Parts: sequence; structure tokens; C-alpha cells
Amino acid sequence: MSSIQVAGDVPARLEDGFTRVAREAGLPGAFPRAVLDEAEWVAEVPRLPGKDLTDLPFVTVDPPGSMDLDQALHLERLRGGFRVWYAVADVGAFVRPGGAVDREARERGETVYLPTGSVPLHPRVLSEGAASLLPGAARPAAVWRIDLDAEGRLVGADVQRALVRSRERLDYAYVQAAVDTGTADATLGLLAEIGALRVRLERERGGVTLPTPEQEVVFAGGGYRLAYRLPLPAEAWNAQISLLTGMAAAAMMLDAEIGVLRVLPPPRQDDLDKVRRVAAALDVPWPDGASYGQVVHGLDPKVPRQAAFLQESRVLLRGAGYVAFDGAPPALADHAAVGAPYAHVTAPLRRLVDRYATEVCLAVAAGEPVPVEVEKALEELPALMTASGRRAGTVERACVDLVEAFALRDRLGESFDATVIDVTARGDGGQVQLADPAVIARCDGALPLGERVTVRLTRADPATREVRFTLA
Repeated sequence: MSSIQVAGDVPARLEDGFTRVAREAGLPGAFPRAVLDEAEWVAEVPRLPGKDLTDLPFVTVDPPGSMDLDQALHLERLRGGFRVWYAVADVGAFVRPGGAVDREARERGETVYLPTGSVPLHPRVLSEGAASLLPGAARPAAVWRIDLDAEGRLVGADVQRALVRSRERLDYAYVQAAVDTGTADATLGLLAEIGALRVRLERERGGVTLPTPEQEVVFAGGGYRLAYRLPLPAEAWNAQISLLTGMAAAAMMLDAEIGVLRVLPPPRQDDLDKVRRVAAALDVPWPDGASYGQVVHGLDPKVPRQAAFLQESRVLLRGAGYVAFDGAPPALADHAAVGAPYAHVTAPLRRLVDRYATEVCLAVAAGEPVPVEVEKALEELPALMTASGRRAGTVERACVDLVEAFALRDRLGESFDATVIDVTARGDGGQVQLADPAVIARCDGALPLGERVTVRLTRADPATREVRFTLA
């Protein structure tokens, strides 16, 4: 794995920089005393459901060290298909509408992650304690039961409140190794099988999952480093179960004519035409009749021209947002990257909108009216989530920029091998991606898109978090 390493004797300066990033972004600080007091109280007296599903052997699959465990799953093979049991932390069992925790969560919108830790949506006594689906503990949950046919297509879905108990906390590497070595138990083996079926269906309906490496800040060995990380297949399988649940939730809300959806408009024709021209220029195959999603599924980000195409084509995925409705379904109900209507319901410990969407689905599934306080809140959610999402994205990019600038600050004038992944319309520069160290930054000069080049570092300023190169 290519990475950029920051020596272990300087993390204090970087941590000061992360603190400045949080301050500039307006991230909230410590929870007010009233919020903490209420959280500690409700953690002891949640509204427990009457249904008991603690006999189902749920497991969680998350990044190593995660404590805010939103989802647990158990998978079964049926005659002619599959059953997905998907338990989602029931935050509504703890958070009182209009209470101090609820009001504070509406201010925060979502958990924001920094290399030094997180700024959580809810006090940790809830998000990493009483409401988290930690192994061995009985927890209230919204439990989805989703039936699929033998091809992985949705047959039916239901959701109800129930008590669950996760048997084990697993991480992606463990799941991948178990599947690869043939030692996976029934649920993990079915996760690979169902996940692969759902990936194939995603391609059929024109959904898009970009096979691009993530650039992330990692703390290891007493210092920080930037690394490119390609997600494991196990992460894609797990994500498909979450997507499946979100699609089932969206269908349920659309049928009931009330709810909140995550939407993405289809790409504009001029953007699509531009991306097709880029594909032709970079020799990226785009067969007649193939959708954008079908094209990108077969690409390899380690191939320079394909990496450049993946970067350039991101323009087709811009404009995601939320839409609330109470009555006729919205004009735009689909999420273009999912290839179907979709809703966020699987991360309520970390994202405000999921709690409200889940409450709508629980009411609809039970044949009951949506609670008045939930119905009233729907209209405000799109603006709240747009603002919090923008803030979280700004923080993530600023932290990466800071580590890049800090690690390269003493290497001005050095040359590096890079791939050109973006060029400006004026042709006077663009973005380059270095293989080692793991940096993506602005570069000046007449850059050949999709080609390997040698670049020279001209600027690396931790104060402004700016890194800049020029063609060597």
C-alpha cells in the first residue's frame, strides 16, 4: 500500500491543525450538560419492544475498533431464495422528541470523523454504549426482514421493533479471510453469495459503484500517514445489504406517500456527452447500449487512463440530496447511482435522517399513522442534512490536505512520478495522483490526461493546507 508517513515525533502539531480544521468548519464542541444528563438517564430507561428476537444469531461487520455499531445481520437460505434479517439500532427507543438530545442532534446532523477522533451526533453513552449493537448485550432495534428470490431480487419486506443480541463483532478483513479460506459460517458465506447477486443486479439496473481507491488519514506507529485503500469485496457485500434495506424502505415510504428519500438526478446530457468523449480519448471501452454504471464496473483504477476516466466521470454523480414528501410522491424519487428509489435508514447512530425515516417505516409497516412529531420534522430534514453533509465533507478534505502539506513540507523541489487524473478547461493545469506518497494535488502546466508524468513539488504549506506541483 502506498502511503505518506508523518514521523512520530510531530503529531502534536498536526493535532493542533486538526483542531483548527474543526474550529474553522464550525463543528460543535462538548455536549451541553443538559444533553449529557438526559442521555445518561434515557440510557438506563429505553422504551423496550415487546418482540424478542434475541435467539437470532446476529453479527456486526464494521471497521476495526468501531463502537457506534448501527447494524447487525443474520442471513438464511430459503427454498428458492434467501431471507435477510437486518437489525438497525433503535435510536427512537432512547431519544425523546423535543428533548435535549433530540434538539442537539438536529443541530449536529451527523457524526463527523477526524483523524484524532469523532464529533458524534449523540452522546457516547448512547452512540457507543446503550444504543450501539455491541456483542453480548440485548438492544432495542428496528429489525428488517427482507425476502429475496434465488437471483437476489426483492420479494417482500417488513420491519418491526424487537429486542436483539449480537453474537460477535467482526471486521471486514476477518469476513474476507473467512470467505477466501472456506471457513465462513452460514451467515458469512451467504453474505458473499447474496452480496455478489446484488452487485450483479446493481449493474443490470444501471447503478454505479466507483472502483476508486480511498485516500484516508491513518494513525499508526505514533504518527499519521495517508494511504490509498481499495475496499475489500466483503465491504461491497456488506454495503449491498445496506443498499437493499434502503431500497426496501424507500419503496415502503413511496407506497405510503410519506417519508424522506436520498435522491440523485440523472446526469445532464451535455455532461454525459463530455464523459463519453473523455472515454474515447482515453481508450476506455463504452459499448453501445451500456450504461455509465456498466462501464465503470469493469475498470481498474491501477491503470492510469482508467483512473483518469473515473476521476473525470465523477461529474455524473453530482447533485445528491434529500427530498421529503407528505402526499404525492416527489417528481424526483430515484437515486441515479443506486438505479432505484433509496432512503437512508441504516445509520441512525451517526446520521439524523435515518431515525426519522425509520420511524416512518415502522409506522407504515404496523399500519399505524406516522407520529405527528415525525411528520412535522420531515420538511426540515433535507436542509439540515445538506448543511451537515457539506460540513463533514469539508472537514474530511481539509484533514487530508493538512497531512499532505505537513508531510511534504521539507521536500520542495523534489520530483515524483504521477498520473494526470484531471485537466482544467483552459488546459493550464489539473490534478495529479502520486502513487507514492499517496497524494492527490493541483499541478500546473499543459497536462496530458490519463498519462504518467514526472512532477516537481513547488508548494507544501501546512498553514494554508496547500500542496502544488508543476511538470518537471
